[in-house]
Parts: sequence; C-alpha cells; structure tokens
Amino acid sequence: MWLINSSIGKKVVMSVTGVALILFLTFHMSMNVVALFSGEGYNTICEFLGANWYAVVATIGLAALAVIHIVYAFWLTMQNRAARGNERYAVVDRNKKVEWASQNMLVLGIIVLLGLMLHLFNFWYNMMFAELLHLDVTPLPYDGFAYIEQTFSNPLYVVLYIIWLGALWFHLSHGFWSAMQTFGWNGKTWFERWKVIGIVYTTLLMLGFLVVVLAFAFKCAPSLCC
Repeated sequence: MWLINSSIGKKVVMSVTGVALILFLTFHMSMNVVALFSGEGYNTICEFLGANWYAVVATIGLAALAVIHIVYAFWLTMQNRAARGNERYAVVDRNKKVEWASQNMLVLGIIVLLGLMLHLFNFWYNMMFAELLHLDVTPLPYDGFAYIEQTFSNPLYVVLYIIWLGALWFHLSHGFWSAMQTFGWNGKTWFERWKVIGIVYTTLLMLGFLVVVLAFAFKCAPSLCC
C-alpha cells in the first residue's frame, strides 16, 4: 500500500494526522477560553461531553492519530538516516534556508506527545475516564473548572504546559505549511501565504491556551472574580 511503502505516502499520513490534531486543538482551545469567563459555562460543556460515546471516540481517535503521527515521524527519520549512511557523521554546514523547526521536528514531536499524555492524565483520566468507570475522585469528574484551578495552582504544571505550548508552536507552525506543500498546494503565489497563515493561526491558537494557563496561575481570570 502506497501510504506505507512510499515516502510520499508517509508524508501524506503525517500531514492528515497533523491537520486533524490542529482541528482538535482549535476546538479544545475554544472550549478552554470559556473557563476564563464562566466556570458554570465551562462545566456545562464538560458535562455535555463527559460520558457521551462520541466524546470517547474522539479522544481515542486523537490518541490514535498522535501515535500514528509520531510513529511515522520516527519511521521517516530512520529511513532518512539509513539513506544518508555514514554521511550523517560528516561535519557539514547547516543550510540556513532550512528552518530550525524543520531540523528538529522529531524532538518537538516527542515533547508534544509527552505533553499530550500529561494533559490527558490531568483532565481526561480524572474527568471522562473517571465518570465512565464511576471512580471516586476529587473534584467531581464533571467539575472541569475545579480541575483547571487545581492543575495551574501548581507552578510545576504551569512551567511544563508553557514548554509544551512552545514546542507545539514550533511543531505546528512548520507542520501547517508543510502539510499544504504535501497536499500540492504550494504554487509560487501560495507557498509564502501558507507559511504566514500557518504562523498566524498557530500563534493565535497557542496564545489562547497560554492565556488560560497564566490567568489561572495568577488567579486573574474574570471567572475567578479578581
């Protein structure tokens, strides 16, 4: 099958799974912003999504896409190293036209995956998973607002989430236009446009997450009445 046997096929899989991840993060960020203004509104969303089958399927789907994305990244990296052979040990000047993110996509991808696992543990495990299995947890599974307060009252989690968001920015800002290039939407006119669109969109997306993290870390969200 060409999606597995060809390098182009692997890039297509990585692009599709990457775009799916961007779409999920967009929904997730929009949901999180609600917590800045209304704890009750955020909990209503959490309760609505809580134990519904489609939310469970979406979470499992996200985890599967993330795993496929990182597996294909390792696969492509190993193939590229094997193709270069001993040449990869030679000392050469780095091409200044090649972006730092492009040279470190694998490392960034690993950080993104580890951050995603931490996020799923802090929220999905304690909320959706706990509700499905009727686990005795505190706060209650559907009190997502309390989980946000609890998580970002810990400075360690604040730092880890900021590192994760930074890695996400580098990974997605490069991955966005790279995916468009893989899909063939890379004409002379649109190549630079996709790069700008990717950077702007990814920046706004990460700022949405970052604002929530910092607002709860410093307890200055409108919903916290400060």
